[in-house]
Amino acid sequence: MIMARPVRIACIVFCTLVLLYLILPILIIAPMSFSSARFLTFPPPSLSLRWYQEYVGNAAWMQATRVTLTVAALTVVIATPLGVAAAYAISQSRTRIMRAIHIILLLPLVVPVIITAVGIFFIYARVGLVATLSGLVFANVMLALPYVVISVVAGLQSFDATQEMVARSLGMNRLRSFFAVTLPQIKASVTAGAIFAFISAMDETIVALFISGGQYQPLTKRMFTALRDEIDPTIAAISTMMTAVSFMLVLLASTRQRKDG
Repeated sequence: MIMARPVRIACIVFCTLVLLYLILPILIIAPMSFSSARFLTFPPPSLSLRWYQEYVGNAAWMQATRVTLTVAALTVVIATPLGVAAAYAISQSRTRIMRAIHIILLLPLVVPVIITAVGIFFIYARVGLVATLSGLVFANVMLALPYVVISVVAGLQSFDATQEMVARSLGMNRLRSFFAVTLPQIKASVTAGAIFAFISAMDETIVALFISGGQYQPLTKRMFTALRDEIDPTIAAISTMMTAVSFMLVLLASTRQRKDG
């Protein structure tokens, strides 16, 4: 008991330092996005909305934003039902084949993204999907699917499956009983999976560098190109907005799960 308190204090200090290290880039980039200076400087000499106005008024940035939001929205529309169906099948079966499918669906989280990006690029080069909107969507669906599967499988594990069996015993088929009984009780997990799929598609950079181009360049690729050509403070403004959107979406997902839990 005497040693417990020093150990607890050491753990708290260590965790605090790790958190500070993780959020330090945000604490630097966010003030820089409000700088009035022509180049990235910290601390900013004075505060201004100049670079946010530059972002909104730039046609190229707006086009990249439309591509990013379109790809993210389509990714959610496709990956969410596919992930829910896969998670339901995985939770209902204990066969080796289904366990293998479960592992395969989670591979995008395990395989290094650069390897995935190279593989996708070579496949797309053969079928003509490089620099296309559909190619971006399909790639992001593959990368976002594991988040939906993990979230929904977790929700199904805490769900009492006998309720669905009762509904089926009263005359409902499997599909109707799922939508009437199961889905309403796991909607928080489905919503969380959809939100993480959206964030994954919005923030994806490596794959976008390989397969996007022309008018179908997302924000992440345009930001990378801008950094290569010129360090523009507009990038700091965009990074701050994307971080804020991701944070709010994660907060929304956690709030929904807490309310439904």
